[in-house]
Amino acid sequence: MKFKQSDAQNQRIERITTSHLVVGIDMAKETHVAQATNFRGIVVSKRHLSFPNSAEGFTKLSSWMAELQQKHGLKELIIGMEPTGHYWFNLANWLSDKGVHVVMVNPATTKRNKENRDNSPSKNDPKDALVIADSVSRGFYYEYTRQSLMFQRLRTMMSDREFWVSNSIRLQNRIVRWLDIRFPEYPSVFKNWACKRSLATLKTFPCPQDLQTYTVADVVQAWRVHMQRAGGTTGIEKAAQLIAQAKNSVGERTAKDEAKADLKRLIEEYERVTIMLEEIEADIETLLAEIPMAQQLRSIRGLGKIFTAAILAGTGDLRQYSHGRQVLRKAGLNLAESTSGKRKGRIVLSKRGDSALRKYLYLATVQLVWNNPVFRYLHERNVQEKKMKKQQSIFKLIGKLARILVGIVQRGEQFTPEKTILVWGEAA
Repeated sequence: MKFKQSDAQNQRIERITTSHLVVGIDMAKETHVAQATNFRGIVVSKRHLSFPNSAEGFTKLSSWMAELQQKHGLKELIIGMEPTGHYWFNLANWLSDKGVHVVMVNPATTKRNKENRDNSPSKNDPKDALVIADSVSRGFYYEYTRQSLMFQRLRTMMSDREFWVSNSIRLQNRIVRWLDIRFPEYPSVFKNWACKRSLATLKTFPCPQDLQTYTVADVVQAWRVHMQRAGGTTGIEKAAQLIAQAKNSVGERTAKDEAKADLKRLIEEYERVTIMLEEIEADIETLLAEIPMAQQLRSIRGLGKIFTAAILAGTGDLRQYSHGRQVLRKAGLNLAESTSGKRKGRIVLSKRGDSALRKYLYLATVQLVWNNPVFRYLHERNVQEKKMKKQQSIFKLIGKLARILVGIVQRGEQFTPEKTILVWGEAA
């Protein structure tokens, strides 16, 4: 399919022929609802079908569609559904495994078209299913492509990592809050509370009151239980600073035992999550080594394993894209503008796409501007010569990155600065 949106829209409409049965399914956790129309949007079922989210329900749907096809002489079948949460996974995969043409309809499309038939804002499952079928018959859908096992594994691991990273951040914020209340002077001794010496301190002397009766030697000796190189000039200096700050601390002193128990649980959970994340990232690196295109992407200096994994998890097999604009559209990074008559609205990001992919494409580009000389050169040229704002330049370079990713994968090449910047030899 061509990457131009107008051409793609026309091609989607042309795929719906007079011999098609168009089925729209409203997804739910337990019971799905289906409606069926022909290519013109005429309802061909006497009543909607409700079926459970089970093997029996899926078989019931299949029999219902087969009866409608036979009754109305429709040989082709296309099924549209909203990607509602995770409820659609099982049915979409079940149908796809049976060779049925499955497509997705953006929930925003359903919301904006629900009044087309009855001019009413009312909402119910059968009506939503019919709106989905109407959207499919008019080409307002996108293809559902089940990715290969490698990319499914990668997506699962990245989703798992994202969850535990969020938990880790919450735990870190909770520990910082604890220190702000109980020992506000602590950051003046340890700028990074998560370093080894700091964690050894929090495990042994969590409250300032615990330090007031100890000497520098006692503190260093207590650190040895949790770390090997506890002493030295740095260790003695930190221990002295810690004791001095503890004696003059203005932190909360009440409910000390309960607070210490709270901090102990927080640190134990933080360390457990940290180990878990290290294991997940090791598994991700092992899996990336089995994906040839991952090595092509990593040939871009500054694009690390997590960024590579996140991009491939969000896009899937990059060989299925013909242009970088498709990647931008999938991430919701395509531009949207509202104009009317003489009024010219602001140009903004559509944000209709995978938010995780959008986040990692942005962070990867920022990282490349810092660490990759090609992207740094392009960024400086955008800011200094083209007079762009820095943020504008970053978003322009996201588009550049998307085109590079698709280009090197399609051609089976490694990243080369000379093909990115024609005058790179002179610029270098």
